[in-house]
Amino acid sequence: MTAMIVDDEELARNLLREMLADHPEIEIIAECANGFEAVKAAAQRKPDLLFLDVQMPKLDGFEVLELIGGDLAVIFVTAYDTYAMRAFEVHAVDYLLKPFGKDRFEAAIERAQGRLGQQRPAPSQLAAAARPSHHLERIVVRDGARVHIIPVAKLDYAEAQDDYVLLASAGKTYLKQQTISSLEACLDPRQFIRIHRSYIVNLERVAKMEPYTKDSRIAVLQDGKQLPVSRAGYQRLTALLDR
Repeated sequence: MTAMIVDDEELARNLLREMLADHPEIEIIAECANGFEAVKAAAQRKPDLLFLDVQMPKLDGFEVLELIGGDLAVIFVTAYDTYAMRAFEVHAVDYLLKPFGKDRFEAAIERAQGRLGQQRPAPSQLAAAARPSHHLERIVVRDGARVHIIPVAKLDYAEAQDDYVLLASAGKTYLKQQTISSLEACLDPRQFIRIHRSYIVNLERVAKMEPYTKDSRIAVLQDGKQLPVSRAGYQRLTALLDR
C-alpha cells in the first residue's frame, strides 16, 4: 500500500510518519505542505491511501480531493470537528481529530485496508458530495497538470455539457466534470439564476432581456453574450430583477 501525507504543519506530518513506521506494508511516497503540491503529487505518484488535512493554504482538503478524484482511500486528519459530516459525504475512510492516540490511528489504518479494492465514487459524484453547507466562494477546475481557481463573484455564467459544465469568467472558459444541477445547489440563489435547463447566469452580468420568438426570450450580458431563457427561467429572473 502506498500513502501520501498532506498537511501544512510539519509537526503533524512528522507524527503521521512516526506512526506509519510500525506499518512496513505502507510506503510513504510523498509529503505535501499545501493543496497544489498534493494535486500534482497525487497525479504523478497515484497513492492508494491519502492522509489529508482540511484547512490548508491555496486549496483546502475537500478541493484537493475533488481535483484528485475518488480512486484512493482518504483519512482526514484535522483539528476541527466541524467538517466530519462533509468528510463522510465524500466517502472518507475515517476522520482523525487532532490530537489522536495510537489506538485511534490503528483503527483508521484497519478501515483503510478494508476499504481498498472496493469500488470508488466517480469524480462527478465527489464534486456533488463535496459541496459545502454554505454557498461557494470559489470554484476549482483541473486542466491537465494545471489548477484554476475561479472566484464565484467573477463567474459570468455556466452552461451544461452532458456531465460537464462550461464555466465562463472574465472572457475565458473552463470545463469542469460536474452536473449543472449540483453546481446550482452550491451557488447563492440570490446571485445566480437557472434561466434555462442548460444555463445558470450571474444576475449582475445581465444587461437586458430581449424577445427571441413569440414564446421565448434571451438574456443579453454586459459583454454582449446572449443566453436562452426558458419560460420558468424568465419568471425567476424577473422576480429577482423586480426586487
